[in-house]
Amino acid sequence: SIYFKWIKPKLLNKNCIQIKKSVHPVISHISEKEFVSNDVIFNDKSKLLIITGPNMGGKSTYMRQIALIIVLSHIGSYVPAQEAIIGNVDGIFTRIGSSDNLTLHQSTFMTEMLEISYILKHATTDSLILLDEVGRGTSVNDGISLAWSIALKLYRIGCYTLCATHYFELTRLSNTLIACKNLHA
Repeated sequence: SIYFKWIKPKLLNKNCIQIKKSVHPVISHISEKEFVSNDVIFNDKSKLLIITGPNMGGKSTYMRQIALIIVLSHIGSYVPAQEAIIGNVDGIFTRIGSSDNLTLHQSTFMTEMLEISYILKHATTDSLILLDEVGRGTSVNDGISLAWSIALKLYRIGCYTLCATHYFELTRLSNTLIACKNLHA
């Protein structure tokens, strides 16, 4: 099992994240099927990663896996990867899942917008952002517009951003943004 092949990560004082042949530390251990390892590279040429793919294709697992490896690195743990070079990360911000808060009269859309607002106000060039299906709580056209604008704002901040989406239109961002890359699960 790849679960037992954990390595000591290298922590650097610069803006980069490079993780090779990594696996999710829990799912790779409990799954009866072989977990396919993954890579991620964040640097000056790769800051915004747009992830597309089918439902249950592994987009959310991939994003959580990267975040877990970074947290494990920062607490002094070994990590489930072939190589892990972790630069400056001052925080991890997530917008994952859909939920409402009826006691506060907040719809799913309102909850999502409040969480996104918090991220946009607090993210820095050293932050890791995980966005999973932003813009689902409204119409398709409004959702695409919101997801596009949010991704563009995070790109301008310069943070490390993983953005999983079914809005394939977002992949066009890579045509004009130098440090935007498309991934497919």
